[in-house]
Amino acid sequence: MVEAALDVEGMRKTYGSGGKALVAVDDVSFSVQPGEILGLLGPNGAGKTTLIKCILRLVEPDAGAVRLFGEDFSQRRNEMYRLVSAVLEGARNTYWRMTVRENLAFFAGLQGISPRRRRAFHDELIERFGLTEKATTPVNELSTGMKQKVAVACAFARETPVLFLDEPTLGLDLHASYTLRHELKQLAADHHRTIVLSSHDMDVVRDLCQRVIIVQRGRVVVDDQVANLMALFRTEAYTIRLAGAAGDDVRRRLEERFVISDWQTEGGETRFDATVADAGQLYDMIDVLRSSGLALAGISRSEPDLAQVFLRVTQGESAAVKEVAR
Repeated sequence: MVEAALDVEGMRKTYGSGGKALVAVDDVSFSVQPGEILGLLGPNGAGKTTLIKCILRLVEPDAGAVRLFGEDFSQRRNEMYRLVSAVLEGARNTYWRMTVRENLAFFAGLQGISPRRRRAFHDELIERFGLTEKATTPVNELSTGMKQKVAVACAFARETPVLFLDEPTLGLDLHASYTLRHELKQLAADHHRTIVLSSHDMDVVRDLCQRVIIVQRGRVVVDDQVANLMALFRTEAYTIRLAGAAGDDVRRRLEERFVISDWQTEGGETRFDATVADAGQLYDMIDVLRSSGLALAGISRSEPDLAQVFLRVTQGESAAVKEVAR
C-alpha cells in the first residue's frame, strides 16, 4: 500500500472562549496521495486558510497531528518545512527588491539546492510562467498577477514533494489564469508534486483536481472525486420546452408536484427548468403535460458545472449530497 504524502488527523482550532468562542477548524481529517492535486473548497470564512496554516504550524492548533510520508511532524516544524512549500493568500510570498531570477535562486538556496546547478530548471520555470521578459526585473515593479506567478514559481523552485497553494490564480486575468493552471498541472505531473490547492475559482479546481474536499463552518462536509460530485446532479436537472403557452392552472399543477423554476414564454413557446429525484418523476411530469393538452417541443438534460454542485452542497439542497457527507 502506498504511503500517503500527507495525513491530517483531528485538526481543530478555536478562537476565543466561552459563549463567544469561534470554532474555525472542527476535527478535520483527510489524506492526500503522492502526486495527487487535492482541491479545498468552501464559502468565505469556512476555515480553509486557517486549516492550511494549522497544518503548516503558522497558526498553532488546539489539537491535531500532521504526518508527511508516514512521519509525524506535528512537533518538528523545521524538518517539516524541508518537505513542504506554500503560497498563502494575503501574504508576501517573495522578496520584492530582488529580481525574479534572484528570488528563484534564493528560495532554492534555502532548501540547500545550488542555484547554479539548477539554473536550467529555473529557466524552465521562468518560461513556463511567462516571466522570461521579466527575469531580471525586481518583483516590486511587476503587476499583481506577475507577482503571483513568481510566488508559485518560487514554491516549485524549492523542489519540495508537497505544495500548498492558497488561491494561486488570485489577481490573474482569464488568459493568465488558464496558462497558470495548465502549467501547474504539467509541472505537478512532470515532477511528481503533491498539491493541496485552495481556490474560489471553480474552473481552477475543475481543471486541476480529481478530488475535492468541501469545508463548511470548519468541518469537512464532502470528500469525494469531482466526477462523482458532478454525477450526483447530472440526471436531476432538465430544461423542458413546450409548443405553446402554459396556463396558470398547468403551472400550478406542476409546481405543486415538482421543483420548477425559470418559466419563460417566447415566440409561442414555453420553457422551464425542472429538478426531479429520478426518471420516474420525469415521466410523471410528462404525463401531466400531456393530460393538459400541451405538446413537448423538446427536453434536454442540464449539465451542472462545479459551481452549481458547490452551491447545492453548501446549501444542503440534495439528499444525495448529505449521503456522501456521511
